[in-house]
Amino acid sequence: MLPPDYHMHTPLCLHAEGQPVDYAAVAVERGLSEIGFADHNPMAQYFDDWRMLIDDLPRYVELVEEARAAHPQLSIKLGMECDYLRGGEDWVEKLADKADFDYLIGSVHYLSEGSEDWDFDNPKWLGRWEQSSVEEIWKQYWNSYEAAIRSDLFDIMAHPDLVKKFGFRPEGDLRRYYEPAVQALLDRNKCYEINTSGAHKEAAENYPAVGFVELAAEAGVPLVISSDAHRPEDVARDNLLAMEVA
Repeated sequence: MLPPDYHMHTPLCLHAEGQPVDYAAVAVERGLSEIGFADHNPMAQYFDDWRMLIDDLPRYVELVEEARAAHPQLSIKLGMECDYLRGGEDWVEKLADKADFDYLIGSVHYLSEGSEDWDFDNPKWLGRWEQSSVEEIWKQYWNSYEAAIRSDLFDIMAHPDLVKKFGFRPEGDLRRYYEPAVQALLDRNKCYEINTSGAHKEAAENYPAVGFVELAAEAGVPLVISSDAHRPEDVARDNLLAMEVA
């Protein structure tokens, strides 16, 4: 039996297809007993074009309830994927009280450069990647990722090495970046996900790399396996392969 898939999105994030009821139907077809939705968290005001709006949060809850009603044989959890932004911790805490969430997934999509934050995994910034120090970007990303873990705001940490999305990696043994994050997961008793969507990006492998999974396994850090589905047909995609890695 496939493990639960707790990381799935809805059209409210402005870059996903299909309704939660459609994702749930695929989950039933593929033999899952439990799933969870974790759409990108809203901000207090317009922030970017790939997350739900704050006014859509009640509708998000309704959509998950509709999926539960349509598929009572399936356990469906309500979650949210929340961006970790330094100084934005209070907002995540406020959001957590706005619905009866079963879990929060933490992720890092934004890095700070001077007074500007940039979403490093957005294709519009490929030019910046090519003109910047990959080593420095990775260092900043992993520092933020460790801070997100240690914030204690989240139950699950998403796609640990998302920073490799476009295939940019520093030279040398990358475990120097993984080790502090694994230690933070252990210290804070958090779990991370093996996210299979990375294999379908330029990175051409799951998030995180096998080296991270090995270190986490040696430390006894728990994990979940997630598809990060943005279409119903992506539910549990490649999760059997991820189970083999785990």
